[in-house]
Amino acid sequence: MCPPPTPPPAARPGAGDAPPTAADGPGGDGTFAGTPARVAAVGPYFAVSSGPRADAAGFRPFTALHHDPAPLAEYVAETGRRLGTDQRRVAASTLHIGTAARLWSVALATAALTGRAVDLTPERLWWRTPPSGPIELWLPEWPAGTPGEDVPGALYETVVVRHLGPLDEALGRDFGLSPRILHGNSASALLGAVRVLLARVPDAPWSPLPVAAALLAREPLASAGVLTADTCGADLGGAGPRGVGARGADDPLSYRRNSCCLYYRVRGNGYCGDCVLARPR
Repeated sequence: MCPPPTPPPAARPGAGDAPPTAADGPGGDGTFAGTPARVAAVGPYFAVSSGPRADAAGFRPFTALHHDPAPLAEYVAETGRRLGTDQRRVAASTLHIGTAARLWSVALATAALTGRAVDLTPERLWWRTPPSGPIELWLPEWPAGTPGEDVPGALYETVVVRHLGPLDEALGRDFGLSPRILHGNSASALLGAVRVLLARVPDAPWSPLPVAAALLAREPLASAGVLTADTCGADLGGAGPRGVGARGADDPLSYRRNSCCLYYRVRGNGYCGDCVLARPR
């Protein structure tokens, strides 16, 4: 596991600097003017709506997904139907990594674009399963940032502790998924969101790499996989292992998880690139 980068003295926010704090973001009054649209523009997994909506039917708070077996079972069944599999563990794992990807995408994009952590706590964030595509997310009220907030710490508390912790517990209890698989899913989803951000928003004011490194240094993500040696020692926010790094490398991140998400068990699919079962390239 690579350690998080050490910021240079008197660092200012931007590529190559330490993980941002909320005070660094634009809008000193703690507002996020226009942020939902900017985040959603990155791609489908980054989409989140905010404010009143006329078509709110079917949305539920994430607390229902965490604590009510019925909607979770419905979501797993729908995932299995889309995959074309009756293997409930495979569907549950795919649901998990997809949900983690949605949460990380919104959280990291907000941090990269504003330097702040968005409050995605389960009581505030609502979800529903659309006819196709990734799970829909809705924040009835877009929250304000907290000046001086530790962004990686806030994202860890919101995404890892408050969202994925209870979701992991429910999926382990009801569908037999091990913590090893679930933690690997979470780390893999985190790195996937970072890759998309680096490719689609290369000039974001705050690089997502230092935030990701800080998150991957904490358990349970720290023991879920390994960033390979050619990435360690490189400045995760600036120049990468081949001298171009986050701003132009084909892939500035090389990660190998210590588990498998089980997706290879779906007919016609193989191993993911970071899977423990896949041969190293």
